Amino acid sequence: MKKTFLLTAAACLLLFFACKNSTGGSDSAASTPSTDYSSVATPEFSADSAYAYVERQLSFGNRIPGSKGWERCATWLTAQMGRSCDTVIVQDFRAVLWDGSAVPGKNIIGLLNPQADRRIILAAHWDSRSWADHDPSESNHRSPVPGANDGASGAAVLLEMARVMRTMPPSVGVDFILFDVEDQGAPEWAANHDETNWCLGSQHWANSRHMPYAHYVYGILFDMVGTTHPRFTQEGISRYFAPGLTDNLWNAAKALGHSNIFVSESTPEILDDHYFVNTIAHIPMVDIVQNSGTTSFFEHWHTVSDDLNSVSPETLRIVAEVTMKTLYADFPHQK
Repeated sequence: MKKTFLLTAAACLLLFFACKNSTGGSDSAASTPSTDYSSVATPEFSADSAYAYVERQLSFGNRIPGSKGWERCATWLTAQMGRSCDTVIVQDFRAVLWDGSAVPGKNIIGLLNPQADRRIILAAHWDSRSWADHDPSESNHRSPVPGANDGASGAAVLLEMARVMRTMPPSVGVDFILFDVEDQGAPEWAANHDETNWCLGSQHWANSRHMPYAHYVYGILFDMVGTTHPRFTQEGISRYFAPGLTDNLWNAAKALGHSNIFVSESTPEILDDHYFVNTIAHIPMVDIVQNSGTTSFFEHWHTVSDDLNSVSPETLRIVAEVTMKTLYADFPHQK
């Protein structure tokens, strides 16, 4: 996950014109405020399985692009997608970081119903940050972040949803996208803080889509979705580009008794993968992202303490439940 400060005036201007020029369609399908989300049939999501996916990702070590742990995790993630999806695509690319250095990147994409023209995107990033530049101890600022909540939690939710949705596919194509090189933006001590240093995998994908002619109805991004004290607000870019989908997700959460977690509060824009999917690919995408209200995202954000203790299986389940109720309300399983 990237910086906490808001988009600059120039970036907000880009956002405005991108929205004006967007060729994307409606950000929602069939659901309405009166949809009975509690009765929508969905596959059963296993919180224990999702948590095990978090644990397995951390077992490879740091998922810093180009590292041995990154290579091993990429191989494992690709294999897991292959077990659940009809088709797996790996987008290999080179990314130039804030300091001019180049690293390899891999966007890992699993497809359900690849023949379908109408599609949705479920996405997360899978890399872990190279520098714990928000750690309370300055001595840790150049140490890598384990990335349990910030990275592994979102990837784990995607893997488990892919596994269970295969048994009950919705009536739309689904692209599960694991974006790479999201979290390698400039550290706090760097002189260059260009916002485009972040989210390099989603920028590559938005400019080089694996299915350029497919009609993407909408997308949902998961970032830091496993914290032990979950609080998800209606972030500004999501609210601006995909208001209908945002409403549906939060309505579903309320119907399921999770309004204390999916809080009906509009909060400022943040820079995340959804920004580039919205502004470059013109696909309405909502970011489900932790917003603690009093701290930067969550207590252990960009610290060496973002380990397994930062992740709750129950939070992973709630996020997936809300997502699938919304998705299957729009695109029910057809027996």
